[in-house]
Amino acid sequence: MRWELRPRGPGAAALAAARSLWAPPRLPCRPGWRGTTRQLLVRSVTGASNQLQNSSSGSYRDTVLLPQTSFPMKLLGRQQPDTELEIQQKCGFSELYSWQRERKVKTEFCLHDGPPYANGDPHVGHALNKILKDIANRYHMMKGSKVHFVPGWDCHGLPIEIKVLTERDGKTQNLSAMEIREKARSFAKAAVEKQKSAFIRWGIMADWNNCYYTFDGRYEARQLRLFYQMYDKGLIYRSYKPVFWSPSSRTALAEAELEYNPEHVSRSVYVKFPLLKPSPKLASLLDGSSPVSFLVWTTQPWTIPANQAVCYMPESKYAVVKCSKSGDFYILAADKVTSVASVLETTFEVISTFSGVDLESGTCTHPLISERESPLLPANHDCLVNEDGVFTDAAGPELQNKAVLEEGTDVVIKMLQAAKNLLKEEKLVHSYPYDWRTKKPVVIRASKQWFVNITDIKTAAKELLKKVKFIPGSALNAMVEMMDRRPYWCISRQRVWGVPIPVFHHKTKDEILINSQTIEHITKLVEQHGSDIWWTLPPAQLLPDEVLSQVGGPDALEYVPGQDILDIWFDSGTSWSYVLPGTDQRADLYLEGKDQLGGWFQSSLLTSVAARNKSPFKTVVVHGFTVGEKGEKMSKSLGNVVDPDVVINGGQDQSKEPPYGADVLRWWVAESNVFTEVPISPSVLNAARDDINKLRNTLRFLLGNVAGFNPETDSIPVNNMYVLDQYMLHLLQDLANKINDSYKQYDFGKVVRLLQAFYTRELSNFYFSIIKDRLYCERANDPRRRSCQTALAEILDVVVRSFAPILPHLAEEVFQHVPYVKEPKSVFRTGWIKTSSIWKKPGLEEAIESACAMRDSFLGSIPGKNAAEHEVIIVIEPGLLFEIIEMLQAEETSSTSQLNELMMASQTTLLSQEPRAITAGAVELKGTFLINLEGGDIREESSYKVLVMPTTKEKCPRCWKYTAESSETLCPRCAEVVGGK
Repeated sequence: MRWELRPRGPGAAALAAARSLWAPPRLPCRPGWRGTTRQLLVRSVTGASNQLQNSSSGSYRDTVLLPQTSFPMKLLGRQQPDTELEIQQKCGFSELYSWQRERKVKTEFCLHDGPPYANGDPHVGHALNKILKDIANRYHMMKGSKVHFVPGWDCHGLPIEIKVLTERDGKTQNLSAMEIREKARSFAKAAVEKQKSAFIRWGIMADWNNCYYTFDGRYEARQLRLFYQMYDKGLIYRSYKPVFWSPSSRTALAEAELEYNPEHVSRSVYVKFPLLKPSPKLASLLDGSSPVSFLVWTTQPWTIPANQAVCYMPESKYAVVKCSKSGDFYILAADKVTSVASVLETTFEVISTFSGVDLESGTCTHPLISERESPLLPANHDCLVNEDGVFTDAAGPELQNKAVLEEGTDVVIKMLQAAKNLLKEEKLVHSYPYDWRTKKPVVIRASKQWFVNITDIKTAAKELLKKVKFIPGSALNAMVEMMDRRPYWCISRQRVWGVPIPVFHHKTKDEILINSQTIEHITKLVEQHGSDIWWTLPPAQLLPDEVLSQVGGPDALEYVPGQDILDIWFDSGTSWSYVLPGTDQRADLYLEGKDQLGGWFQSSLLTSVAARNKSPFKTVVVHGFTVGEKGEKMSKSLGNVVDPDVVINGGQDQSKEPPYGADVLRWWVAESNVFTEVPISPSVLNAARDDINKLRNTLRFLLGNVAGFNPETDSIPVNNMYVLDQYMLHLLQDLANKINDSYKQYDFGKVVRLLQAFYTRELSNFYFSIIKDRLYCERANDPRRRSCQTALAEILDVVVRSFAPILPHLAEEVFQHVPYVKEPKSVFRTGWIKTSSIWKKPGLEEAIESACAMRDSFLGSIPGKNAAEHEVIIVIEPGLLFEIIEMLQAEETSSTSQLNELMMASQTTLLSQEPRAITAGAVELKGTFLINLEGGDIREESSYKVLVMPTTKEKCPRCWKYTAESSETLCPRCAEVVGGK
């Protein structure tokens, strides 16, 4: 076999450093370490160790130093959630945020909490989001930063208002504005308390007595000031425009409040618009004898009564065609001739083609109202639909009071048939916008609304986004694309549960009243009493005296308060101005689900850029949604909804829904690839619990074997430690650096993978199996044992701090069981991982890796057998490799050397030339090992042989190693230890 080392170390002294065993080259663990031979080794050696621990007979049991700890291997049933609650109380979870805010540190880390909606019970989507934020906060706090994290709630809006209006038997109630607002506030408060309790139970670190709420008067006042700031800059205006209108909610909606139903069925129609007056170009193409009609297709027949024009694309090609079935002449887009003829089950003969611009100045007849002209150019749009999605009186007696999406469409189609202008009707299944709350279709309806002029803002916003770090990077393009698709932002809603738009409307004229004086007066009232004042105070009291006297006085006031409220995306999007600290008011991190790329991320950015030409965030982390085990969307009808409370405390049948505790929920979050969809299911949770139990076993071994060890008095200086122990510190420092980098990149899944690989492969499968003899069978204070305990204490500390942000309850539980800490402090109050530069040692990798190459040869030759029942002779030609291995075993033959400990044989012999006589039946294994230093400047390849033969020694009754002269007598090492006692 051939192993190649490629250290990355210092220059000319590399060879000498390697010979002295103390060099800094950093090498990855050899892939072969994960293979079969190591697993076989663990099986054979662990079996012996377990026998040693479990044996109740034998006169030497009391002389063996077995692990001692009260840290439980598992927490069964209610033990897990109960222990977590005890830990939260004992370790001061509730005071931790305030404690860290009071520290005198220079750096601050600000994570701005996007407010969850105060509407319903906490769910796993909340858990995913809040736990991700908490892991980030705890990491930065342990690193020494003062964390600024103020949890918040989005408390206004239509969904809450609808629930209030239909809370009694699902029937709509007739309530006054203030009755609705009082009930809505009460509903939101109850939802907040439910969610807050859950967040606390999950271990989320915050000052839960000082959160922000969008219905708080101070918050509302700050929002109104920002509204006026943007209005004063000309960035907010009122206009008559077509907007998404929800008849079911009776309000305008923004793009972010829509969801698209791909199964929506529309009644599409092909309609004739008879040509009334051709354009000059069109007249020259027609003979004038045959009537010609424009062919129009729409999925919204109900819009035809309000039609004002037929629009064309100036650069597109159009065709005059003759229908073979009817002989009629039509004008339609040239590229649609074949497809439309097929739909109409006919063929078209193309008479001539022309450009759209040639239609200028032509007109056609309205298909329902023959006396009305529809010009061939863009025109203004009147609205014949009211807030309920019903035709108004202006639509005519046949249509008035009919719902446009229901019987109104039926009547329009019948009217088109009667006018002989309907060519065909068909059902069309397509994606159509629905109100995201009522789950009912919306319409495009022209109405007077308030808008943010985002045309100029978008340009500046996109430039500022180039300086923002997005994780994953693809989220930046997604957010820019969503902004580009947004023509304007409608911020007014026709409801009452929200912040009023602070304007007054003239009673008879189309005029509004808003200025710095009115805003200052209103915001002071709102700050003191909340936005209820808009509905409870007389209009005259809503205006300052100096303005009131100019507009008719209290008895003849010419203006009335407007009835629109602000969009909740404006509500929550202005949170940066209220929550973020300092004059800069920029968060280090925004962390939300991918839906917020078109929601809160965007509204926060647009309001911040509009107000101060600055982004509110430096880094944006975007996570996916929670889904079922197979990637399916979660829904009650599918029965795959996972309740976080049931995860923690168990369900009614705890054999099917056991209590996992909060740390399992947190491990699930951390280990998932959160940048895509995140599956959760019973099998996923079981796997997470099993992973934590494996980690607990590792921690139990570490805790048990540092019993009786005091790092202050018993630690061995690094340079005097066993090479294997130094090597573990060498690996530990590398692990710590990678863990730290992963946290910095918010890649918590990588943190979990690094930890799992380390405690499974490097610790449990490798290091622990080798050191058990040294830990259990040497004298308590033997330097060789203390060397190992020194390494174990450092490993314990690094591992616990590494997973503490993810599993805070387990980390604190471990700290309660560390034997040399008399009064356990919180792991979170004692800082981040501490490593030492002297842990990085040149030559350690060469020494251990080369010895492991030989060991793998040995173990591969005895599959399934106990390594301790064999002797090994290693023959290495003189050179650098021999000198390195010789450092692990100075004497020729040893059963107690560092090399033999690593080989785990009865005894190991190291030779520079083959022995004169080889025991009959010995297995001879050959290999080479290449040491490659300084990128090839120094290369030395050495051959080696491993000779394997059964041992001639007997099993020691104390240590169970085959190193005794007879089975009745102790081996020399054990005899010395027992005799010394």
